[in-house]
Amino acid sequence: MKTVKTPTAVIADDEPLLRAQLKSRLEKLWPELAIVHEMENGRGIAAVVEEFAPAFFFLDIHMPGVNGLEAARAIGKGAHIVFVTAFDQYAVEAFEQGAIDYVLKPFNEERLRVTIERLKERLGGEPPVLEQLISDLTSRLSPRTSDHLRWIKASVGQNVRLIPVEEVLFFQSDEKYTRVVTLDSETLIRKPIKELLDELDPGKFWQIHRATIVNVDHIASVKRGLKDQAELALREHREVLTVSRAFTHLFKQM
Repeated sequence: MKTVKTPTAVIADDEPLLRAQLKSRLEKLWPELAIVHEMENGRGIAAVVEEFAPAFFFLDIHMPGVNGLEAARAIGKGAHIVFVTAFDQYAVEAFEQGAIDYVLKPFNEERLRVTIERLKERLGGEPPVLEQLISDLTSRLSPRTSDHLRWIKASVGQNVRLIPVEEVLFFQSDEKYTRVVTLDSETLIRKPIKELLDELDPGKFWQIHRATIVNVDHIASVKRGLKDQAELALREHREVLTVSRAFTHLFKQM
């Protein structure tokens, strides 16, 4: 009688709660899968491959030390890779074009179920060569220092006002326009949030809601809100911004 080998996996994520949540979801949706090891980042991942020989790795892209992309490069063809990420349009576009899968934070059971079905189909098969895809993802996700947006052009009557981006507290969608809010002014521009995300420095401007981007230098405090959301207060500004559930992971100290 042929023995069916138990599928195994390793989870690498620097956030313990999210790591535990993903493990719990996997145990529920794929009870046959054995999580043989957990990691806070990709450091020492070659040794993990050698010791456990897992069929699958769930790698958080943004980990300190050795991130998910660097870890995947070290794994090579040692296992099938699933990248874990908060919504990032560059990453998703790249994933959709490659022989690889991804899971978005927060973890959605229906989307995770789709990933599991794909992994089951690949079980026992040869992992794809991912070097080109990893290089593409690395270039897409690396901070771009030379072409970040420096000025916001806002029409004020017959004039065009140039607003330095470092003075902007936050951007917020307002129907067909986007609000540009500074300490002493508020203007409207036609550039959508999605386009702004492509041009702003991701180290200074974080998307905290599908309709809001905030300048992290102006954040005063964050507190828990309703329904797994959070509320963000700004320095020297009374407006409170909502951090939606999809982006609360950005504030690990909560």
